[in-house]
Amino acid sequence: MASYNTKDFIVGTIIGSIVGASTALLLTPKSGEEWRQDLSEGTQSVKQKSSGLTSEAYEKGSDWANRAKDKSSELAKNVSAQSSHLYERVKGSSGENEEKSAEELAKELNERIDESEEAAAEDVKKDVRDLHKDSTENNSNNT
Repeated sequence: MASYNTKDFIVGTIIGSIVGASTALLLTPKSGEEWRQDLSEGTQSVKQKSSGLTSEAYEKGSDWANRAKDKSSELAKNVSAQSSHLYERVKGSSGENEEKSAEELAKELNERIDESEEAAAEDVKKDVRDLHKDSTENNSNNT
């Protein structure tokens, strides 16, 4: 197996790049000034597109954060309401039935919390799918 000499490889790459760039400049149908202007216009176009994409990403990120905040707040309210309801039911029961009722009520509360979590997760997934669909449609309309 032949061993590569790194120095020779780098020198060959540099010489090849210089020859390729020179050939491109000599064979290009535009003058240097026209070529530089086209390059400048292309650079400005890329800057504008990247700026637009950056602002769009910030907007969508903020929107997703606000939706997640709203969903978590909604979930916290549901849990608080259900735990208050459970507390009132446990408080109203008495004697031996109290321990049994508390266990049953705790189980019921856990089931309701699980249902609320699943519903919130599905809502967030749906919102993400909708946002992704909207952004895909906007990108296809912009091109």
